[in-house]
Amino acid sequence: MKPFTVLAFFLVSLLVHGQSVRLVHGQSVRPTTESVAKHIQFLASDKMKGRGTGSKENKKAAAYIVKQFKKTGLSPLGTDGFLQPFTAKVRRIVVPDSIRSASNVIGFLDNGAPYTIVIGAHYDHLGEGRQGSLRDANAVGQIHNGADDNASGVAGLLELARYFAKNDVKEPYNFLFIAFGAEELGLVGSRYFVNNPTLPLDKINFMANMDMIGRYAPDRGVGIGGYGTSDAWPDIFKDVSGDNVKFFTDRSGSGGADHASFYAKKIPVLFFHTGGHDDYHKPTDDFEKIDLVSEVGILNIEIQLIENAMKLPKLNFTEVK
Repeated sequence: MKPFTVLAFFLVSLLVHGQSVRLVHGQSVRPTTESVAKHIQFLASDKMKGRGTGSKENKKAAAYIVKQFKKTGLSPLGTDGFLQPFTAKVRRIVVPDSIRSASNVIGFLDNGAPYTIVIGAHYDHLGEGRQGSLRDANAVGQIHNGADDNASGVAGLLELARYFAKNDVKEPYNFLFIAFGAEELGLVGSRYFVNNPTLPLDKINFMANMDMIGRYAPDRGVGIGGYGTSDAWPDIFKDVSGDNVKFFTDRSGSGGADHASFYAKKIPVLFFHTGGHDDYHKPTDDFEKIDLVSEVGILNIEIQLIENAMKLPKLNFTEVK
């Protein structure tokens, strides 16, 4: 059999830009700009009307994530298949208070290991400006597409699920991939999960959260929070680098994103975030402004960190003073 034919059917390892790239059946399983773009374009299209909690478009977003989890080969670990339904209260002046249905979307990669790594991102946004935090009072009634916040994070979640499920490696940890609902209403989905876990919390090694990773600023770099939540993180971060992105660390494990719910339960966390911008929580947070190349670079940094962490025993938790 000729060499190129062998490459088409077996796992190989290449060195591209100094990083190992696994190929399965001749295709890279690493995140790609094309795949990231496809996810964000779907989730942040005008047809999705901002994915507001309780809307039919929010349910369509959940169905899209379920479809991708199934395609990847994950097993359902919700309370209703891949879904973990709950209710969330909307409290905004522009609409009457109301109880709205929501769901976390949960997929499990079972490697037969005693402990599990959680990777998360929220998939809801502000709808047409009538839910959650709103920076522009004149924008009520306009679609808030939320391309960066947080279609970018969901795209990362789906790409990491594909990578770890399809890399033809049985990892020493299981993975739990969670797309959280109702984050914009106060971390409701992640808080519901940690109070009603579908996997025992003491079996979780750490949690990595992605919230707004699509607007990389070269002068800032991507921030990675949670550095102080385990004394193992400094060793895990050694020799980690990105081809086209730089990063800085922050010790805090709390804050206004879903990782804070896990930190409150004394679970080590990491939080990936490219920072605020003028389009945050506005109708102008659109796909065309996403830096796809840099997002892929950020995901490759995250892969390096996760793979380094899997070389160690379960991480201990450290409270950040």
